[in-house]
Amino acid sequence: MKKPVLVQFGAGNIGRSFVGQLFARAGYEVVFVDVDIRLVDELNRRHGYTVEIHDDPPGKIRVRGVRAVDGRKQEAVVTALVQADVAATAVGPNALPFILPSLAAGLVARRGRPLELIIAENLRGAAQVIREGIEPFLPAGFPLDRQLGLVETSIGKMVPIMPQAVREQDPLLVYAEAYNTLILDRKGFLGPIPQVPGLDPKDNIAAYVDRKSFIHNLGHAAAAYVAYAHDPALVYLWQAMQVPAVSHLAARAMGESADALMYEYPGEWTRRELEEHISDLLRRFGNRALGDTIFRVGRDLPRKLSPSDRLVGALRLQQKHRVDSAATCTAIGLALRFRAVDEQGRLFPADEAFATRLKKVGEEAMLAEVSGIRANDPALPAILAAARTPK
Repeated sequence: MKKPVLVQFGAGNIGRSFVGQLFARAGYEVVFVDVDIRLVDELNRRHGYTVEIHDDPPGKIRVRGVRAVDGRKQEAVVTALVQADVAATAVGPNALPFILPSLAAGLVARRGRPLELIIAENLRGAAQVIREGIEPFLPAGFPLDRQLGLVETSIGKMVPIMPQAVREQDPLLVYAEAYNTLILDRKGFLGPIPQVPGLDPKDNIAAYVDRKSFIHNLGHAAAAYVAYAHDPALVYLWQAMQVPAVSHLAARAMGESADALMYEYPGEWTRRELEEHISDLLRRFGNRALGDTIFRVGRDLPRKLSPSDRLVGALRLQQKHRVDSAATCTAIGLALRFRAVDEQGRLFPADEAFATRLKKVGEEAMLAEVSGIRANDPALPAILAAARTPK
């Protein structure tokens, strides 16, 4: 009997450790699409890889029944999509536009057979982004809403950067925490939801996307920025979470968003449920075995300080519902001072450009450019106070 097929755009950490792993263990053949030829060649040579669970308890997941195609070869991608029962993306928001021409060609080649697309990206409004982005590549009048199920997700799994030495020894090995639940949009599917253990369909996916962004992502980033301001020599997030000033501010910022989310989505959760969620996240942030770095968690300031992302997006929701935002403002201010480096001692390229621009224009102009926080914003004084506090 032929196995069902998942075409997974993106063979990176989330694609391998989370989405691909869930579907492979449920009996799917997983076909990865990636432009990293080393990953493609290794997946086709071994047809499997290992996910090491760095948690308590530790463990290993052996993933089998996989192969890969070069994402630059559209004909091969289209052939895979024609055979697919379901597809997924985990390429990152910046790379999404580059997969849309092949996805569009695959939809046309399927000749009327609908395709479900699970969008495993940290991106609010991801379905609309793909819908608007793919339409120019489709024939006029193509019935997109009947042919492509756009299934948004809330990605809660934490996967650290793999150490360079480990990547050189085994490019397919990936570390991950034990958390293995993929929250997704029940209403985004055109047909039956795949029977895959670990999928957790929700009727109100917007609530869970916002919970992820404005509690999980906000708290994660806040911890990194407070930790760096507290002691730039700290390397790992677990070290930071042992510092009371770090864990307390992260918890306060997450609590501010919880207050706002209770107003934004009445009846979706109880306050106790959100408090338990925050407590669990704080425990997971402190997972020493995972080895997540402050650099990874805080890097890419232009994206993380953008108007709708984890920090400023949370602030806007808090302002909308007139709840306290003091800790969130502190985290935004400290983000302006974040200069953590990778294991080679280098700034993330976007952060290097950010620092150069900040030095030239100053905090107020930078906030206006990147975050849309302007002179008349009531949050500005608290943000600037944190940004300018002596180290």
